[in-house]
Amino acid sequence: MGWEPAFVLAVFFFAAFVQSAFGFGSAIIAVPVLAFVIPISTAAPVVVLVGATIAAIVVVQDKDRIVVRSAGKLFVCALCGIPFGLWLLHETDGIVVKAILALLIIVFAMYSLLRRSLVRLGDDRWAWLFGFVAGVIGGAYAMSGLPLIIYGALRGWSPQHFRATMHGYFLPTSLMTCVGYALAGLWTPTVTYYFLLSLPVVFVATLLGRALNERLNGQYFLSYVHVGLVAIGVLLLVRAAR
Repeated sequence: MGWEPAFVLAVFFFAAFVQSAFGFGSAIIAVPVLAFVIPISTAAPVVVLVGATIAAIVVVQDKDRIVVRSAGKLFVCALCGIPFGLWLLHETDGIVVKAILALLIIVFAMYSLLRRSLVRLGDDRWAWLFGFVAGVIGGAYAMSGLPLIIYGALRGWSPQHFRATMHGYFLPTSLMTCVGYALAGLWTPTVTYYFLLSLPVVFVATLLGRALNERLNGQYFLSYVHVGLVAIGVLLLVRAAR
């Protein structure tokens, strides 16, 4: 095996481990790193296929921990928001919107880290709003997970329920995206090669991530989530500034 496939496998192992342990992060980690060695038109479909695989494993493992009502509401409302996201993509300045989004994420995450008594949402009354915003951001910038991460943190789900519910949402959305890539002709033999090559390491990394998730304390877990959000926000600012 040459250095390039080995590098791709290492990236997918780390991305799958983080995704399985915390419920998000694989695409944010994998896509920009893989773009250094393979075209983005190849990296993006492979990452989505790998994400769907991780989600499927998690859903099978922990289906009883999925907050089904929340995942269903978020998914339906996200579908309603996608057309508005496509409009946003064509009619607004993407750099400005990304910068504003990044700042809001950083402010929320820093506030949550510094102030322990974070506001909690006791039910799914606001799921429609977070789901709709997820659809808008997903349709415009393929970052639908960000509002869902914030929603899960505000709901105060345990690390195990957070992980399972996020993947309960990501599975159907990832599968729909895979169909879209196939219809667009982006599911190429090279994509299939890297996907099949990554399956063994992704499977092992997903199991290891679950083992870590089982050991996470609820309060510490939320701190890790908010630190991750700060990192994502900073990355968005850097991209917007380019």
